Amino acid sequence: MDNAIFVGLSRQMLLRREMDIVANNIANLDTTGFKVESLIHKTEPAAPAATLGGPRPVKFVGDDGVARDFGQGSLNPTGAPLDMAIEGKAFFQLQGPDGPRFTRDGRFTVDPAGRLVSQGGLPVLDKSGGEITIDAEKGEVKVGSDGSLSQGSERIGQVGMFAFENLSALSKTGDNLYRNDSNLTATPAEDARLRQGMLEGSNVKPILEITRMVQVSRAYESTAKMMDSQSDLSRRAVERLGRAQ
Repeated sequence: MDNAIFVGLSRQMLLRREMDIVANNIANLDTTGFKVESLIHKTEPAAPAATLGGPRPVKFVGDDGVARDFGQGSLNPTGAPLDMAIEGKAFFQLQGPDGPRFTRDGRFTVDPAGRLVSQGGLPVLDKSGGEITIDAEKGEVKVGSDGSLSQGSERIGQVGMFAFENLSALSKTGDNLYRNDSNLTATPAEDARLRQGMLEGSNVKPILEITRMVQVSRAYESTAKMMDSQSDLSRRAVERLGRAQ
């Protein structure tokens, strides 16, 4: 198999990975707080076949990670008092089983112990990193733009909103959650605002993703045709050399 087909195969593998990411974006079009992703490409120089006099090195294409757009999604009213949406560059902090988790998904509820928790049952943390407890008998919860929680005239806590100097510190862990995999420390986001009775929608733009899907599909087909052509050319060259001898 010659260099052109090897390069074509590396391109097809990359396009397949890119198609998976685009399909995942479209599948999460209605997921609360989901952030659109895209594939990062890189070239990987490698030595060509020793019998060829082509350029050195041959450059293959490869997967260099996934980029994530943390841009603001639309804020959609729900009317539920414990639904919360962050306006600005910040995250809710949750207490996971093996450390803090961060999310933009503000679909919160109260568990049997009275703790404010996420849809997955993880406690929502306040500005100081402590759990938040709500007494249902004290009435409806009011949420201020700074995250402060109150029932009647009594202030019961403050939902923490945390920011990172560099968002590349966050890695995806599933269930719409992120983990801090760096030495950076999450700090209170003073500029962020909390909106009660609202949820942040996905920032996926369906028209753009469908366009990307078509482009990836066409690129894959084009690469396949190039590889077929190259394979046919090599086969005919071998046949002619065989007849000449």
